[in-house]
Amino acid sequence: MYKHILLPTDGSDVSRRAVDEGLALAATLKASVSALHVIMPFDSLTYITQIIPDSEASYTDESVHWAQRYLDDVGDRARRAGLSCASSYVFDRHPAEAILRAAQEKGCDLIVMGSHGWRGFTKLLLGSETQKVLANSPLPVLVCH
Repeated sequence: MYKHILLPTDGSDVSRRAVDEGLALAATLKASVSALHVIMPFDSLTYITQIIPDSEASYTDESVHWAQRYLDDVGDRARRAGLSCASSYVFDRHPAEAILRAAQEKGCDLIVMGSHGWRGFTKLLLGSETQKVLANSPLPVLVCH
């Protein structure tokens, strides 16, 4: 069965429920788990060059802070489930690609992630990283709502 489960997280309630499902499955299967948070890189369309370095540094610091909080939460949940959990964050403009790359690099054989269940125009505007992972993953993907 599954030996190594990737748990991408964005800190949302949906993501936390998926983490819980993934951890329960990992505990049952005695599988290892890895948590991942993808940070979108800083983008700015400003002409005031003095603002860019400060804004980018502030954005990066804040993003890393939140990434660590999300990953610490997964680690705490894993410990309560009797599991150890490796965790990491990456900066990438394409979260789905980063998730798939991490799964491959870590030797995962299952991805468990949440879906916000967006429909219609909202999904069209915001896209769905979960949908992109599903469409491109060579691995099984368990989607939780």
